[in-house]
Amino acid sequence: MIYIITQTLNGLFSAALLFLIASGLTLVFGVMRIVNIAHGSFYMLGVYVAYTIVARTHSLFLGTLAAVSAVAAAGFVVERLFLRRFASQPLAQMMMTMGFALLFRDAAFMIWGGDPFTLPYPSALRGSIEANDIVFPMYRLFVVFVAAVVGVVLWALNEKTLIGAKLRAAVDDAEMAAGTGINVALLSGLVFAAGAGLAAFGGVMGGPILGGYPGMDLDLLPLAFVVVIIGGMGSLKGALVGSIVVGLIDNFGKALVPELSYFTLFAPMVIVLAIKPTGLYGRV
Repeated sequence: MIYIITQTLNGLFSAALLFLIASGLTLVFGVMRIVNIAHGSFYMLGVYVAYTIVARTHSLFLGTLAAVSAVAAAGFVVERLFLRRFASQPLAQMMMTMGFALLFRDAAFMIWGGDPFTLPYPSALRGSIEANDIVFPMYRLFVVFVAAVVGVVLWALNEKTLIGAKLRAAVDDAEMAAGTGINVALLSGLVFAAGAGLAAFGGVMGGPILGGYPGMDLDLLPLAFVVVIIGGMGSLKGALVGSIVVGLIDNFGKALVPELSYFTLFAPMVIVLAIKPTGLYGRV
């Protein structure tokens, strides 16, 4: 029982990181209807920028602020100066994000080199919590809590604010939303920036455990896509459910049957798509 509880907590930690990544990916798809291949690169850039700031300030908090701000700004520039030129051309936009993914990957290698690293733990979150013979790192529980808070904030922003109403209008009918005075182009740029910032934030949160290394963007991107495909592209609720499903399945699969870890990860996605092609909460 202790083993099952521990692995479940590890799975929830993985789910928390996946939600931070996938929520931004699914928001971008919901508004812009493009598959952002560069999303994993934003995660990677967040880790590297935070690493640079932390090395100089010894503050993970400042590193987080710098990483989220810098990567969100980069995402905004990418959308406004490049993707916007190919509006209503999803394939061209997707191919351009693939090009940016390769560009960011090579740029990171040139600037930071190829040595792996980890971000430091916050001093207040070092150590473990013990309860009924179950020992679990305090920082992992903190990441789960932070992801839950982010989920609540995103839900409230989407459902209870004017910005959320404009966002839903743009998702349902962009032309009609523009006709009512909503600046859909600016909204798309801000959503793309927010998605990039969420990916960077996920990178910083996972940095003390997963660290940073060349190729991490392509390692995490398939997991994020599995999450949004299972949950439904464009659905925040789907991103949450998909993250929990994928996090638990991936963790138990690697722990119990490591030789079949890819099968246990992708098989549920195939089953969901066979039953409901739009995902659990996706819409056509």
